Amino acid sequence: MQWSGLTHPGRVRPNNEDVFLALSVDRHEVRFLGKSGRASLAESDFVFAVSDGMGGAKSGEFASRIAVDRITRLFPRAFRRDGTADETRQTGLLAELVSQIHHDLLKLGYSYEECAGMGATLSLCWFTLDRLYFCHVGDSRIYHLPVTGGLVQVSEDHSHVGWLRRRGELNEREARTHPRRNALQQSLGAGQQFVEPQLGALAYHPGDRFLICSDGLTDGLWDRQLEEIIRTDDPNLGPAARLVNESVKTSGRDNTTAVVIGVTAGQAFA
Repeated sequence: MQWSGLTHPGRVRPNNEDVFLALSVDRHEVRFLGKSGRASLAESDFVFAVSDGMGGAKSGEFASRIAVDRITRLFPRAFRRDGTADETRQTGLLAELVSQIHHDLLKLGYSYEECAGMGATLSLCWFTLDRLYFCHVGDSRIYHLPVTGGLVQVSEDHSHVGWLRRRGELNEREARTHPRRNALQQSLGAGQQFVEPQLGALAYHPGDRFLICSDGLTDGLWDRQLEEIIRTDDPNLGPAARLVNESVKTSGRDNTTAVVIGVTAGQAFA
């Protein structure tokens, strides 16, 4: 596995409510990974996530950090690398994780006035030896770029505009300019009683790449630009930095975060 990640406050907002996480997990411990690196799946699983907070004052920043903090605490408890894992068990673990984060954010929102209404999105990818398991709530995104084939959005935007896009009633340009594009139907916390995360699994192959990003990134870049940047190697700058820099230059109206993960099979990207 190889990864690179970067988050940027953008050119308008004074604080950054986006957070990204990169972890290595085995039966003994969880380890925080740097903004970029390479490691083998032979001994560990890998977890990458992006959370975009929302709420008044700095409660949005607090919400997204709570989300990734709960991942580091809850994930290792249920980790087993004994060859018995299956999709039902793995996605069930992710559903439990989402439920606990949602409960914690609601409890804080009800208990403290400054936290009222705070919430967060979450897009998480869990790489095991043979499969990727994912969970998703909100409008951050997970993309898959196979070694052969075009860019595919794996996650579904939990918004009315996202629903219209999936039905074919809006194209990419219309969705990006729709007046309700930022109105979420689901998020963690934010006073919502129930949450139904998108859960799933897919196989990956050597040469595949994945992108996890906040909506600030896609506000500045079209899907075709995402694919072009991810697929192009640059010896001087990693793909996450190139994505974020280009998006901030083009838009920069929101916090902007990208994590790019590659299944390298010995061939690295910068």
